[in-house]
Amino acid sequence: MVGFLAQRIMTEAEEIEKKSFSIIERKLGKFPYLEREVVKRVIHSTADYTFSDLLVFHENAIMQALKLIRNRVKVITDVNMVRAGIKNSSLIESTFCFINNSEVIESAEKQGITRARASFRNQAKEIEGSFVVIGNSPTALFELCNLIDKGIKPGFVVASPVGFVGAAESKEEILKRKIPSIAVRGNRGGSSVAVAITNALLILAERDEL
Repeated sequence: MVGFLAQRIMTEAEEIEKKSFSIIERKLGKFPYLEREVVKRVIHSTADYTFSDLLVFHENAIMQALKLIRNRVKVITDVNMVRAGIKNSSLIESTFCFINNSEVIESAEKQGITRARASFRNQAKEIEGSFVVIGNSPTALFELCNLIDKGIKPGFVVASPVGFVGAAESKEEILKRKIPSIAVRGNRGGSSVAVAITNALLILAERDEL
């Protein structure tokens, strides 16, 4: 009985999701297929169509992301909320968030910087070639840009930190660099948006026809 109810609930949830995507897609005709798959999942997670005007696909972003993911990617996130939201996938080698590491906390206190910035600064070697997802902290994205300028190159970046101090500016900085990335322009973004972008790319990568 419990199994039947669980199956029925799952079917209903899938039907709701399918209908939601159908409603969203009717307003996204201008987007090519790959971009549309990403944009619609962001809109689905936020119920906000204005994100279709904010997402920027930089340096052949999606194809580079798919190539990276299919090579068994390592994912690094700025906060644990982002890490927790990323779907389980056999294409992910491992997912890391260093913000609660004791050495990161100590380093942040000593240097008077955010833990998010310190986590990227302290683990710079881990970033080389990895899939970086920043959904909360502008300071983490600024630090990532600094590391890129020093020669450390992530394979791909999702950039959607949110807020009124540095968020918009940090995303413009990553777009100045020749790193494949998807960014959300302006002050808006957040963990749920970063997760939606990442999961959309994982789902695309799992499809054999692409």
